Amino acid sequence: MNPRTLFRTVAVAEAVTWAFLLLGMFFKYVTRTTEALVPPAGAVHGFVFLCFVVTIGFIWINQRWSVLTGLLGLASAVVPFATVPYERWIERRGQLAGAWRLAPGAEAPVNPAEKLQAWVLRSPLVALLVAMVGISVVFTALLLVGPPGSSS
Repeated sequence: MNPRTLFRTVAVAEAVTWAFLLLGMFFKYVTRTTEALVPPAGAVHGFVFLCFVVTIGFIWINQRWSVLTGLLGLASAVVPFATVPYERWIERRGQLAGAWRLAPGAEAPVNPAEKLQAWVLRSPLVALLVAMVGISVVFTALLLVGPPGSSS
């Protein structure tokens, strides 16, 4: 999977989970018919949001994005559906082009972030497992804290 495909997949998933969450909120707050969709929608969206943040960081390093481009990518996850226009914008600018520059046999990593990315690209299954465990730990901690606005 190249940077373009990874980013596009996660950006679209983030937008879809926004739709699911907003639908649940519509039923809860507008129609006042059910709250049943909010917990699963919030959980799925939260998990995909964390995956999107990790993906932004990974692509940011690989593509050597400017700080502004990377921060706009992070901000796009906060605004409903903004990840898709953001993805299209950076695609038009050529900022998703190419392969993994730190893949085995390619460029040598020069800083800690690049060394981590090179390790991920050399050991993708182990890295995926580590990432999923890490995201799950953060996700679980956030679930224990509770949704925004909840009281203990």
